[in-house]
Amino acid sequence: MSAIQPPEAKITTRFEQSGYVILRSLAATDLVEAIRQETIASLEPLLGPAEFEADVQYPGAPDNRQSTGGHTPRRLLHACGRSKIYRDWATSTVLKKHLQTFLHSDKVMLSQSHHNCMMTKFPGYSSTTSWHQDNRYWSFDQPNLVSVWLALGEENASNGGLMVIPNTHKQLIKRGRLDRNLFLRTDIAENQSLIDSAIAVNLNAGDVLFFHSQTFHAAGMNHSDTIKTSLVFTYHAASNLPIPGTRSADYPSLLL
Repeated sequence: MSAIQPPEAKITTRFEQSGYVILRSLAATDLVEAIRQETIASLEPLLGPAEFEADVQYPGAPDNRQSTGGHTPRRLLHACGRSKIYRDWATSTVLKKHLQTFLHSDKVMLSQSHHNCMMTKFPGYSSTTSWHQDNRYWSFDQPNLVSVWLALGEENASNGGLMVIPNTHKQLIKRGRLDRNLFLRTDIAENQSLIDSAIAVNLNAGDVLFFHSQTFHAAGMNHSDTIKTSLVFTYHAASNLPIPGTRSADYPSLLL
């Protein structure tokens, strides 16, 4: 008879098997509200630096910044540097203990070059993000990073919540199954079978999604009448270094 796993071990097992795990109500209600208020103050009026939907040119985005909706923010950049409350969450002990087990390292680093942002998805002009792995544009010694996604409100299919494809962090996807921008091609039956196994990540305020950098994920448009906001950071083991001269090495990582 096998031994019963403690809760922490079960969480780690789920993450290692599926490439993601959701921890409900990991962030306290008062903390979530404080982060939400900080975000509102940065959006009305907009406090840069920011990336706009028009910049990424994903399906549904305005053609350019001069088009209708062209100044719709997609994310508030440099979250750690712009707000103490964002940084305190990103470097908190509660995140550190989980990341140490997921990354199999006592020394965990927060990347300031990737994510490190407040994701915003506005009604009307939000875009669709196709199926991809984050490692398609990250450059580290090993493709083994973990992102932490904190929901500040309800997230589901109607407002552009994330979807993930379980177990894809352990699969070798040949280059021919990806398009020129390294998104999964939808014209291949093998890929469609994979996409059909996707899971919608339904979150409430304070819920946290941890997902591996090789887990395929996507998101739709926001069809609700309210802005969806999510605070997102990415982490790597101290022994897993960004490759010099690449975007991943633009800013120094922070030791938790």
